[in-house]
Amino acid sequence: MDHGSGFEAVFLDPVGQAVQQRWADAAMTVAFEELPPVSAFPVVPGRRWGPGLWWSATTGRHVAAGSNAMRAQLMVLDRDPDVTGLAGRPLRLLWRDPRGQVRSWVPQLFARRADGTALLADCPSHPEAGGERAMKAAEAVAQACAHIGWTYRRFAPLEAAVAANLKWLAGYRHPRNTGRSGLMPAVLQAFMRPRPLLEGAEAAGDPVEVLPVVFHALWHGHLTACLDTPLHERVLVGPRDAEVAGRSGDAG
Repeated sequence: MDHGSGFEAVFLDPVGQAVQQRWADAAMTVAFEELPPVSAFPVVPGRRWGPGLWWSATTGRHVAAGSNAMRAQLMVLDRDPDVTGLAGRPLRLLWRDPRGQVRSWVPQLFARRADGTALLADCPSHPEAGGERAMKAAEAVAQACAHIGWTYRRFAPLEAAVAANLKWLAGYRHPRNTGRSGLMPAVLQAFMRPRPLLEGAEAAGDPVEVLPVVFHALWHGHLTACLDTPLHERVLVGPRDAEVAGRSGDAG
């Protein structure tokens, strides 16, 4: 083990061979966002949602996801303008505990930031998921990340309304929903001031054609709306960085 940071990383090289390297060195030289999972996501019998793939609007590639909770957090990170790369389980961390025993943990998510630093994260379905082993691993992974200027997060599950809204908007994240030439500028112009969703869509054209473009703009942050309550035709939609309330009647 590395006697400096006390951590090493295990990952797969381009031909699928496992590589073990000093953690600080790997963090500086390895593009983890380009790597496949270092080990498969477990399949839990009886669970309604199993491992799958998430198409990332950020990278244009698929990211392995192991649970519904992880997919929800992928949606959040995929919308974050500071995130430039995403990967599922691309590395395993190794370290020794105070008794000298080798321990390991595979964080569920890797996100590269625009400044070159990165986030490692786990996405438990509830705060106590994983028990004591997960809690101790979280402390160790946080220490490993702090050692190199990265961040570790153990994400809290999303609120139901937020998760549902993001799932809806994610259905329009693909570039095909930018619409015909000239439609996106018309949509942005229609929502130069906050106004109800359907009202603004009708101002830009036929809602059947316009609404997918509005949802695409909401996903990518070109427009904004309150996502704490379910989306509906009267929800206020406004320009980027505007402060909007949940309903048209809530506006000042």
